[in-house]
Amino acid sequence: MGNRMLMRHRSAWVLVMTPVMALAGITMAASSQAAVMRPASQATVVASHAQSEVTPNPVNQLDCNGYSTKYKALNPGQKMRCTDPLSTRTVTYDGEKYIRGYRFTDNGHYIGHDEPSVKFISHAAGSGNTMTYLMKLPVDPKKQPTADGSVTDYNELSIAPWFGLPMCDPHSYPENPCKPDSDSNSGEIGNPKDAGSAFMELQLYPPGDAPFVDDVSCTSHQWCGALTIDSLESKFNFVGLNPACEEPTNFAFLQKNGVPTGPPAPQLADVATETPNAHTLLMNPGDVLKIAISDPAAGFTTRITDLTTGQSGYMVASAGNGFADTNYKTCAGIPHTFHAEYSTARQRNQVPWAALEGGVIMQQEIGHSEACNSVTNALGISETGFSDPDVYQTCMGGSEGKKAVGEGPCDASTGICQHSTTEGLKGPVACPSDSLASGDLCEFADAECFPKGNRVVMFDGVATKEHAAVAQCLDNFFQNGDLDWDGTSYQTYTWPNGSKDHPTAASYLGPFDAAGNPYPEIQYETDAPGSESLCDVTTGKDCVVKPLGSKFYPFWSLNNSQHLAGAHAPSGACVWNFGNVLPGVTTRTFGKDAEYGKSDIARYGGTDASKVFPNPAVNGNCPSFSI
Repeated sequence: MGNRMLMRHRSAWVLVMTPVMALAGITMAASSQAAVMRPASQATVVASHAQSEVTPNPVNQLDCNGYSTKYKALNPGQKMRCTDPLSTRTVTYDGEKYIRGYRFTDNGHYIGHDEPSVKFISHAAGSGNTMTYLMKLPVDPKKQPTADGSVTDYNELSIAPWFGLPMCDPHSYPENPCKPDSDSNSGEIGNPKDAGSAFMELQLYPPGDAPFVDDVSCTSHQWCGALTIDSLESKFNFVGLNPACEEPTNFAFLQKNGVPTGPPAPQLADVATETPNAHTLLMNPGDVLKIAISDPAAGFTTRITDLTTGQSGYMVASAGNGFADTNYKTCAGIPHTFHAEYSTARQRNQVPWAALEGGVIMQQEIGHSEACNSVTNALGISETGFSDPDVYQTCMGGSEGKKAVGEGPCDASTGICQHSTTEGLKGPVACPSDSLASGDLCEFADAECFPKGNRVVMFDGVATKEHAAVAQCLDNFFQNGDLDWDGTSYQTYTWPNGSKDHPTAASYLGPFDAAGNPYPEIQYETDAPGSESLCDVTTGKDCVVKPLGSKFYPFWSLNNSQHLAGAHAPSGACVWNFGNVLPGVTTRTFGKDAEYGKSDIARYGGTDASKVFPNPAVNGNCPSFSI
């Protein structure tokens, strides 16, 4: 991996995918863009605006879901790391009209995620733009993961623990001005005067399955992280939603020198953008991290300091670093320095277009792994500049059952898929349609799937050997997520439970606000129900957690016996964990999966949310403390 990272230059190659996601794979195309976006004075002007605009490359990240009608996707599997949008409908109750959230489709394709979260709430000045978390990274078992899930690695459970925050973006939904760091902004779903909002996620990626550009990991043994900012390109109530650039994404790894590996801007992103280099911050399993989020005048800043190794990496979301927002009419890039949207972390300070309400949240992205005995039905990603021919569509055995055949293949020329399934009352059932164009909430295929063992991946003609410890499918190519709810994330025995055959749990202290104080209130939420085909998001019927037909749903818990080395917390400080009960460690489970509350039909029935209540990590037998 080290050789590949050192070898990568500011690539002249870009990874692409046709809008219909042709099974021939990902196409490479030439690009002359430098690693950092050109300043506005040098940019190609495509329209008469006060700010110069940058012409999009044919291959880019203007729709991170991969369904643009005009541009080819840099990484069509990237949708698993995007923000989950919602749509809106006007409904009438007792003669009055109300705007309510509904499932979002990107050019006819349903987009959903499974993101169990804790939202932290505070009225303190600065709590909405400056915060610090402390986190201990999970450690995988010494044994190799198994197809039956009796031994698991963390990348099979969550492809990205992340920390979220609303951002100002006047060129994002609903295309209104936004005053940075101000509670004068509104994030109400039915308010046409909402400020233009984007959704920031500081994502961490577990080790095990590289390369990142078409898999889940930066390296086989170390963690990495990236700053991502997702926007939505339409006016209020989804008027004028641009089908060529519906959900553009800015993306940059956290770097020890702060310089992006490739262009972060949606219009210019290339393979180098999603390829770590020698300056990318890499972290070891078990390391304790200080995660600092701030909003200085130079631009919104995320920094991770590894308290175990002393290394640090950061990224500033500035125009000078190559970040840009998007003209919703033309998809052109506007060099932009991002800032946080709100001053405080009040419950109402939200992102109006996101399924998760947004705010100060910590989260785990789950539902993207099926362990398999083997994989079949070639998908093959192979073109000039990058190739990964050993990619497949269908999981055999493992999560599907000892001798079962999984979902797929899909035929791109017809859009017809075989063996597609969806949510049933007691487990997977046949999808009502075999067509990708149906918009049904179905698992049409298991792709992208990677075989166990070694495979050769080509970067600009240089062969690199990658290794997978177990055959695995990500459910991220023809739909987003494990929509029949039978994968590794939804098995009772796969999550951290104190066994040496499973990883240790992710552990957290905080967050602490700008003054170093804890947040006084919290709210649990998850957008999993939006991906459940049996969930009626208008009434909340069957919008339940755990999902119908699944065996298990992971939850947030507390204990006051763990210690995060270097965190300087007082004895007995309560630590958050995610997963399952840790025998002899866990002290409070909050009803396990019942903690996520009920369908929030007043806003969007596809999200379940608890009531707001005092932060249990700093109340009762959990001592409150500041940093």
